[in-house]
Amino acid sequence: MVRDGARALFAIVQRSKDDAWVLPRGKLKRDENPVTGARREVIEETGHRVKVHEYFGAITYRARGRPKVVQFWRMQAEAEPSHDLMADISAVEWLPLKAAVRRLSYPLEKLFLRNTGRQAAARRKQDAAAKPRKSPRKETKKSAAAKGKTKKPKEKPRAHAPGKVRRKSKANRAAPKRSAPISATVAQAERAIASMIAKPVTAAKRKSILQRILGRLAG
Repeated sequence: MVRDGARALFAIVQRSKDDAWVLPRGKLKRDENPVTGARREVIEETGHRVKVHEYFGAITYRARGRPKVVQFWRMQAEAEPSHDLMADISAVEWLPLKAAVRRLSYPLEKLFLRNTGRQAAARRKQDAAAKPRKSPRKETKKSAAAKGKTKKPKEKPRAHAPGKVRRKSKANRAAPKRSAPISATVAQAERAIASMIAKPVTAAKRKSILQRILGRLAG
């Protein structure tokens, strides 16, 4: 069984009954499929959920005069354990290939892992290279416009230098001047008439002249 990392790490477990270090393995239940049984045993002995890949081979030996066959599949383990170890296993270690081979207790398993471990590591690299890479997120027109849009700063009122007179706008220049009051106009007329008439005139004559002037102003 292989786990991801900077390099491939292989799981080996220590049995509680004799402290021997072995590859994860176990016995099939009645009517259990070999692949299903292999996955179950690996989860129970390592605590990691796994994904089963291709068949990797088998080893045979005799125990108590009876032949036994152990089949192996390459499995990819999750990064973190999700189950407790079963009572028959006292420890589990994830080691690089050479260290895992040295730690195993049985020569037959050492030979098997030495021959298949390199192939398992190479397959792991092929799987990693075959994974589709995420394409960079495309920028929509709306998001691009939002990025380019900036708020215009508000214009501050311009301060005028002391001593300078602000020019009037066209609207102010075009406004008509207010006419002077009638009383002021009459007074100006009286002064003008008095200056033009060299000789004194009667009040009645002056009054008639003023009336004519006021009549012209009114018209």
